[in-house]
Amino acid sequence: MTQKVAVLGTGKIGEALLSGMIRAGWAPGNLLVTARRPERAQELRTRYGVEAVTNAEAAKTADTLILTVKPQDMAALLDELAPHTPAERLVISGAAGIPTTYFEERLAPGTPVIRVMTNTPALVDQAMSVISAGSHASEDDLIHAEEIFNGVGKTLRVPESQQDAATALSGSGPAYFYFLVEAMTDAGILLGLPRDKAHDLIVQAAIGASVMLRDSGEHPVKLRENVTSPAGTTINAIRELENHGVRAALIAALEAARDRSRELASGDG
Repeated sequence: MTQKVAVLGTGKIGEALLSGMIRAGWAPGNLLVTARRPERAQELRTRYGVEAVTNAEAAKTADTLILTVKPQDMAALLDELAPHTPAERLVISGAAGIPTTYFEERLAPGTPVIRVMTNTPALVDQAMSVISAGSHASEDDLIHAEEIFNGVGKTLRVPESQQDAATALSGSGPAYFYFLVEAMTDAGILLGLPRDKAHDLIVQAAIGASVMLRDSGEHPVKLRENVTSPAGTTINAIRELENHGVRAALIAALEAARDRSRELASGDG
């Protein structure tokens, strides 16, 4: 943790990563940040004791560059970085849909690139970060990336060919659960509960179910069957979910998210 790491384009995810690294033991003096607005840079400097620099300065001085800008802003950022980024600099991209070859073609030959898709639970140290190596990234580079992203949750290595699927499943995944909680809360209101009580019931059910999925070692089908007694309330609800095609709708939704990730990689909007 003595290497100098720069987080470029430090928005919500970038700040979550920055704060997680500090909690994990990284010294603020070894961390650099860049931000589009000067007031944002000053805010990060004051809050975390890190140095705010320009993108060019970060490229020249940091050992590792973590690019957290939006996919549509990546080309402009790389144009700015390329003249100042030596080939030994490790570049980690958090941009959805953009393959490592995109960076390798625009930076110095041999530049090690790692692609990471994390998600918003990084804000509460419960992220799932999916990591893939480019053609020049070494095992040490992968271990270094894991050290960084383990500060905000868990990491999982996958071949880059699986990144679009991981983006659909995990990167976008929290939104699906929020959507489900929203719908179930509305159902609770329809059934006669006040909104705040319906919300509390659903959120705690979600937390409890998540912990059981994580810690029990049981297949989700088994856990669902444990709740589903013959001729009971749960089986009637499950029947309606199946009748309305909820399972098929979820599969179609994740396929659509994967396809959009591929579109982003091709530069289509």
